[in-house]
Amino acid sequence: MQGFPILSIMLLVPALAAVACLFVSGDLAKRLALGATLVDFLLGILLWTSFDIGGAQWQFVEHADLPLFGRFGWSLGIDGFALLLIMLSVFLMPICIGASWKSITERVPEYMAAFLFTEVLMIGTFAAQDLFLFYIFFEAGLIPMYLIIGIWGGANRIYASYKFFLYTLLGSLLMFIAMLYMARAAGTTSIPVLMAHDFPPQVQTWLWLAFFASFAVKMPMWPVHTWLPDAHVQAPTAGSVILAGVLLKLGGYGFLRFSLPMFPEASGQLTWLVLGLSAVAVIYTSLVALVQSDMKKLIAYSSVAHMAIVTIGLFAFNRQGIEGAMLVMLSHGLVSGALFLCVGVIYDRLHTREISRYGGLAITMPRYAVFFLLFTMASIGLPGTSGFVGEFLSLMGTYQVSTWIALLCTTGIILGAAYMLYLYRRVVFGEVKSDEVRAMSDMSGREIWLLAPIAAVVFWMGVYPESFLAPMRKDVGTLLARIDRATPHGDSNPSAGKPVAAGGHTTAAHTTAAHEGAHR
Repeated sequence: MQGFPILSIMLLVPALAAVACLFVSGDLAKRLALGATLVDFLLGILLWTSFDIGGAQWQFVEHADLPLFGRFGWSLGIDGFALLLIMLSVFLMPICIGASWKSITERVPEYMAAFLFTEVLMIGTFAAQDLFLFYIFFEAGLIPMYLIIGIWGGANRIYASYKFFLYTLLGSLLMFIAMLYMARAAGTTSIPVLMAHDFPPQVQTWLWLAFFASFAVKMPMWPVHTWLPDAHVQAPTAGSVILAGVLLKLGGYGFLRFSLPMFPEASGQLTWLVLGLSAVAVIYTSLVALVQSDMKKLIAYSSVAHMAIVTIGLFAFNRQGIEGAMLVMLSHGLVSGALFLCVGVIYDRLHTREISRYGGLAITMPRYAVFFLLFTMASIGLPGTSGFVGEFLSLMGTYQVSTWIALLCTTGIILGAAYMLYLYRRVVFGEVKSDEVRAMSDMSGREIWLLAPIAAVVFWMGVYPESFLAPMRKDVGTLLARIDRATPHGDSNPSAGKPVAAGGHTTAAHTTAAHEGAHR
């Protein structure tokens, strides 16, 4: 498989299908889109099963020089981090097409083409090994999502789409300037080479801040998160699923791929900034979610809180924190996507997202109540579900850095349980409030088939997380070795973001041993 251009084929299949969708009828476009996304999912399974755990860091590498564009080239390849996020993308995309099967009735071919192009750009972002190829995929992903929100969104869709586009684009302009400097200073645009390049410490700070301006908006981090609730509320159901499920992960992937390995000294010096903003985000957005009356807006604010757990774990600079952050990203992609699908199920029947209009769905929609309960508990982090493992590891890693930050984030998790259980009680329990709710039919077979695969993976990740930890374990070790080499041993300054072992020394080996002990 290593010589087979599977990554290029995974990009080509949805790209060709997207073009074909523009020239066929709506019904045929839906079938074509579903078929292309299922083919990509099967290719993703082949990618997963062929990935050599413990082998070379970069696998399935493809490279072709483009002489007309200078150093820029077509260069693809994946490590464990990219593999997991590509699998998340190809897993959710057929579900998004299925969720749009009946709810989208206007300009269906263009809608399906927009989703297929989104899949191309997401996979390309995670697989790109050239600096500017990454930037093209990273930024072009704004375009189809902008169209999905602006054309097929709610009543206030134009405002939400412009806000989404401007926020995310402006943050990336500084990153592009930093990339130009990096390519000139290092003499290459190869991401693997740049990950091992030592930029001067005084330059790293400016480069780190330039990349942070883009990744913080994409996550999104507080206080540049305000575009997300508007985008989620106005987007169609499938748009919210892919926005929360994958597009928010681009920021976390950027921190893993660029900020930590390329600018390790700056990352250590500015850890206080990330931890401070993330701690505020966990508590503030949880409190805001607690008072929401719109179901989508509540889940959107909960997404900001969960992604703050990701940034805290990443900047703990230890194995537990980084592995926990990756698991939180994967779990959040599944669970938040499923919660938005749950909202879409009842929105298609009653055409409102106001929590006060519902109640008593356990009586009228018992199957729906079971699925909604499962994903509510996974969002809270119930042991046995995907949400527990990632949050536990992230908080364990954070505790080694700062007891106070870990305590504040735990408070946010308690608030998360409060707003999710409060939402579930108001929607599912109690008496049926109106004849409209009483007339709502339970989930159809299509809707069950959309949620059942996500439920299975949520349990799989919660019961046997080793399946998801193993592919990235070596990459986490490589990243820790890079951070550990860049920061001298014996640094006992907590602001450096490294846990302090006995005697004031901290090493990647120490965090690895601690992780293995916790695993046993």
